[in-house]
Amino acid sequence: MHPGGRLSLQSHRHRAEHWVVIEGTARVTRGPGRDALETVDLGRNRSIDIPLGWVHRLENPTDTPVAIVEVQSGDYLGEDDIERYDDAYGRG
Repeated sequence: MHPGGRLSLQSHRHRAEHWVVIEGTARVTRGPGRDALETVDLGRNRSIDIPLGWVHRLENPTDTPVAIVEVQSGDYLGEDDIERYDDAYGRG
């Protein structure tokens, strides 16, 4: 992820995710609902789980690139299983 980049605030109905930071420092926002979010900064070799249905966002607040490995698990992994709540790119 480029410096200053951020993904939409989103959730998934059919999958959970596990993120491992392999380069840089990633900022992760996550929680069981939009009114119960925590924000965590993760450095290299740190990881975090995004449980099924949780609201989440990944961003790079630094001036250096961030690289992560994402593992998805669930009964459906299609890209149409994204519910976006806030998106800088105008996707619904």
